[in-house]
Amino acid sequence: MSDKLKVLFLSSEAVPYAKTGGLADVAGSLPLALKKLGIDIRLVLPLYSMVRKGNFPIRPLIENLEVPLGMEMFKANILETRADTGLPVYLIERDDLYDRPNLYGNSMGDYYDNLERFTFFTHAALCIIQAISFKPDLIHCNDWQTGLIPALIKGPYHNNPFIREIPAVFTIHNLGYQGIFPSEKLSVTGLLKEKFFHPEGIEFWKKISLLKAGIIYSEAITTVSPTYAKEIQTSEYGMGMDGILHHRRAFLYGILNGVDYKLWNPETDTHIPAHYSLENIGGKAQCKESLIKEMGLKLSLKTRPVLGMTTRLDTQKGLDLFVEILNDILNLDVGLVILGSGDEDILQDKIRAAAEKHPGLVGLKIGFDESIAHRIMAGVDIFLIPSRYEPCGLTQMYALKYGTIPVVRATGGLEDTIIPFDIQSGEGNGFKFGHYKPEALFKAVQDAVELFQNSNAWEKIRENGMKADFSWNRSARAYLEIYQSLVRD
Repeated sequence: MSDKLKVLFLSSEAVPYAKTGGLADVAGSLPLALKKLGIDIRLVLPLYSMVRKGNFPIRPLIENLEVPLGMEMFKANILETRADTGLPVYLIERDDLYDRPNLYGNSMGDYYDNLERFTFFTHAALCIIQAISFKPDLIHCNDWQTGLIPALIKGPYHNNPFIREIPAVFTIHNLGYQGIFPSEKLSVTGLLKEKFFHPEGIEFWKKISLLKAGIIYSEAITTVSPTYAKEIQTSEYGMGMDGILHHRRAFLYGILNGVDYKLWNPETDTHIPAHYSLENIGGKAQCKESLIKEMGLKLSLKTRPVLGMTTRLDTQKGLDLFVEILNDILNLDVGLVILGSGDEDILQDKIRAAAEKHPGLVGLKIGFDESIAHRIMAGVDIFLIPSRYEPCGLTQMYALKYGTIPVVRATGGLEDTIIPFDIQSGEGNGFKFGHYKPEALFKAVQDAVELFQNSNAWEKIRENGMKADFSWNRSARAYLEIYQSLVRD
């Protein structure tokens, strides 16, 4: 069946075209892995200014495609580019909606017209199906920006012969982003109030939730790790959606994200100063020395553990725990390198204060730089991910490949991928703590720093991590099974 299966894959971002977070990594890699399994899969994205700046080879596909938005019809151009593997990528061109410096908002907050922007995106994607006579066997939607699709199929497109009865898979990458908008704007979506705006529909505390639309009206719901699929059915992690998700639990699947080892592999990484592998590990010490110099740290740290973080500086990522014990960690005679940005200035201020108090021990870069992120991953010994919640997490998987030992909180995909190291059996690949308390994080860091002194044990834990395989092949096959079951049904 897989050689005939046709899938339309919708995402608001995907590497290498446009990225703000992990959704782009998934949307850039999963379709390629599914294509290798013989699926005829096409990716749809808005044509952001970020995409234009990438200088991808783009050709016009459809001119002046008419797309409904509320009670009016607007026109869009559809362009096409192709990934190196030949994956077709359809780009929706509407400059007044997408030709902006950022994808979703700016320093003032979310764009005021995001409902219009992503409603237009979903309607345009459905209009493309008819315009190019490509009727998919299913549509795979990702996060709230595409959540309208399953509802639209059952609503205004119900009688369209190209679209009706197409099943939808809806993937939740982060339940914290719910696509909430005022109920007064319902007419923008094209959905009838009496049929869709009620507690069993898209209404969420008297507002519209596009995330809820995807959860309620899709034929299958997936999320990005088995543990997160369970967590979001609880009041602690469900963010108000736990009851709905529990109600739909028979259709909810947790599939761990994969890693693109073409981009994250110390044997081939173009961003790092020396390549290395499990069989030839010497390059890692070179990467560490180079990072120490780049970040202005003491050269004496070459023989001490250097800890790293590349993260958003906010409480979801556990930075509130981290800053409480930051001075205690530095008193362990370790170095620290942090790359990140966030809206919570108090966290940045506390890290800067620790850097001033411990000169030569802290390297801090505010912002994000892909190249530096790779050099940190290769150059540090221990990688910290103390997240309050983490749907999947990719950096712990990158760390394992780079022989960098993760210290994580036992939540979401961190729980599914990191096994506590047992020095007696030699099994395990990292360190984990459960209670969301600063002392629990400190104990895990302390244990990792202590193990660093035991060269044989450190070599073993590093070997375990570097041998792990989190490639997309496994994840893609799990998605294929869901696709096939929906098409059979």
